[in-house]
Amino acid sequence: MRRKPRGIRRLKRTQEGRHTANYQAGLKAGYNQGLLAGQSSYHSLFEGTSIIIPSYNQVNYLRGCIDSIMDNTEQPHEIIVVDNASTDGTAEYLEQLDGQVRYRVLKQNYGFAGAVNTGLMMAKGTTMLVLNNDTLVTDNWLGNMLTCLHSDPTIGMVGPVTNYISGDQQIQVPYERIEDMPEFARLHNISDPKRWERTDRLPGFCLLFRRELWERIGFLDEGFEFGNYEDDDYNIRTRLLGYSLVIARDSFIHHFGSVSIKALGDQLDQVNTRNMVYYMTKWNNPYAWIHQVRASDPKLTSLTAKGETAFYPESVVVKGIGPQVYWIEQGIKRPIEGEWSGPVVRLPQVLLRSWPAAEALTSAEAASKWNALHSAHYGAPMHGQIASGLDGFLYYLENGTKRRIITEAAAVSWHLNERAKYPLTVEQLQEMPEGLPLIPPIKLRQVL
Repeated sequence: MRRKPRGIRRLKRTQEGRHTANYQAGLKAGYNQGLLAGQSSYHSLFEGTSIIIPSYNQVNYLRGCIDSIMDNTEQPHEIIVVDNASTDGTAEYLEQLDGQVRYRVLKQNYGFAGAVNTGLMMAKGTTMLVLNNDTLVTDNWLGNMLTCLHSDPTIGMVGPVTNYISGDQQIQVPYERIEDMPEFARLHNISDPKRWERTDRLPGFCLLFRRELWERIGFLDEGFEFGNYEDDDYNIRTRLLGYSLVIARDSFIHHFGSVSIKALGDQLDQVNTRNMVYYMTKWNNPYAWIHQVRASDPKLTSLTAKGETAFYPESVVVKGIGPQVYWIEQGIKRPIEGEWSGPVVRLPQVLLRSWPAAEALTSAEAASKWNALHSAHYGAPMHGQIASGLDGFLYYLENGTKRRIITEAAAVSWHLNERAKYPLTVEQLQEMPEGLPLIPPIKLRQVL
């Protein structure tokens, strides 16, 4: 066999090297162009729905869920999958979808709330939908839910009915084989406003809401580890702002049933117990607070405009994702200049934006304000001070009103338990008008 002359072999290697170099240069240029395009369009939204699917080690269910969305969703939408560090090939499957799905694979398991929160941060739609990966959506599912959501601005979240869930959204179905499900759903999913029903609770297997609700309430509470009760918590926070929850009974989807959370096996009971304790410690009796808020202001117009920060205290120090800390007072945030050594409460950036910014104050000025609220003097009660009542509750005094601190957890989360307490008499309690209750902020395990 004759070998090619050295000159030809050398020329061929040179040409191959140039091709490789050109390829790498083109790849880098394309990446940089894509990066610039993404940065320039970061704040751009589209009139459609961001479907956010958290996943964990159930790639076959996830594949079926995504296929069903592609087959049954005519409305403008994007699919976002956030995977909790699965080890079953989920990442490889998502990569093979070749841009049909936006996704992120987390480095560790942040649970249902953590994955959903990452998806909410990625979402570009004017409406958002959280969907379990063990579901199959059906004909007209999203259109009917959107019609319900947009029928009334006071509707906060909408959920469909299904074959398997706790609560009022479960219905009896005639099919036994999954192959027979689509035909049942097609006949069931005929748009009909008479089949919409207000409810006190919507489980998180499928939740549709407007972007503006997220901007006013923020993220799911990542204090609920792995899963369970974070949806109940979000329900309460939605209703506190005066929004209602609605079951769209003209929309049916199939739910295989908590596949990822059941995979915890023996740990499931432990997770449920821990999350239930966290929920009760945080809220005690949340429905009492909903009733109190709605009784005091039936229209709730100021709440829906201000958002969840209406239930936060003033005269506290907060921060978002950066190093800057802020002093909160009179509905504004004031940057603190200089080193602050006192307690700081971390909040999600989306809620930090709720307060308009005002002029800065020095760390010495902030410390003076902070120390005044911690000194034990019993003259006239001052703004930002804590008072104890004979009813066993702590109160936050604000602009001549008393705001009940709903639980000890709320006081601790804002470091209000460290302040000197003003002893209110029964007469003072009765004379002072009641303000909004004070709730704890959510816990975050990620930078959001």
